[in-house]
Amino acid sequence: MRHARAERTPTIRELLARGGRSFSFEFLPPKSEQGVRNLWRAVRELESLQPTFVSVTYGAGGGTRDTTVDIVERIATETTLTPVAHFTAVNHSQAELRNLIGRFASVGVRNILALRGDPPGDPMGEWVKHPDGIEYADELVRMIRSYGDFCVGVAAFPYKHPRSRTIEDDTRHFVAKCRAGADYAITQMFFRAEDYFRLRDRVAAAGCDIPIIPGIMPVTRLSTIERSEQLSGAPFPDEVRKRFEAVADDPEAVRRLGVQHAAEVCQELLDQDAPGIHFITFNKSTATREVYGLLDGDRYGASGSVPPMTA
Repeated sequence: MRHARAERTPTIRELLARGGRSFSFEFLPPKSEQGVRNLWRAVRELESLQPTFVSVTYGAGGGTRDTTVDIVERIATETTLTPVAHFTAVNHSQAELRNLIGRFASVGVRNILALRGDPPGDPMGEWVKHPDGIEYADELVRMIRSYGDFCVGVAAFPYKHPRSRTIEDDTRHFVAKCRAGADYAITQMFFRAEDYFRLRDRVAAAGCDIPIIPGIMPVTRLSTIERSEQLSGAPFPDEVRKRFEAVADDPEAVRRLGVQHAAEVCQELLDQDAPGIHFITFNKSTATREVYGLLDGDRYGASGSVPPMTA
């Protein structure tokens, strides 16, 4: 049975301002009944860790729009979690975008991740603006902020967005989103802490100081490495690939190394003042919970080996 929350849902801006480290999880809209069961099992298992927030992605071309909205609404009304709705501009008219903003507001969802989005079919295919749509993510940020008390996040790319010609162009696009009113950013997945630090430094040098939350996904199978460029917009780092190739014949060893490697990257990020970690789960909780449990809880004020989450 659905129920409205009595209390006002906090914004990510407010949660980050409280200090401490943010820990959050990203889910995908399922495509089957089994996928639905897997999603809600992962949501319930990760809810017990009291994450700062959880996010729900939006399929290429807006293909999972209604499913994403339904999941976000259910999280908002049936769980204790703070949901962030991914929201893309591709294939949507401005009227459709306004309608979606209204749907989120009607169920108390005030946290939105504004993305231009990938075209359907081929993520690297030609990006065609809807005849009555918008062209860039900074326009979407302005639109959302103009319709009420929303907290808006944006994407950041440690290497650069695949469509950006240069790192400098990519940085300019990011700063434009900051100036449009973005409150924070979440990065595309990456596999070396140094890539995050380079992003943070160049953005700061360009005059943008919003919190940038690293997006991390444990590599639990070699097929993830093979798909890395499609998933992250950059080739898998050679020095990291060699570690996995050394245990390629043992799937369980690959999985263990993936958890350990992700924990190493997370620890380095947190030690160097990253505002938190955003775990990309693919609707599975086991590896994410293992990585989370390996982090240095004592350093971040937790009892035992699990760091506290921002409440």
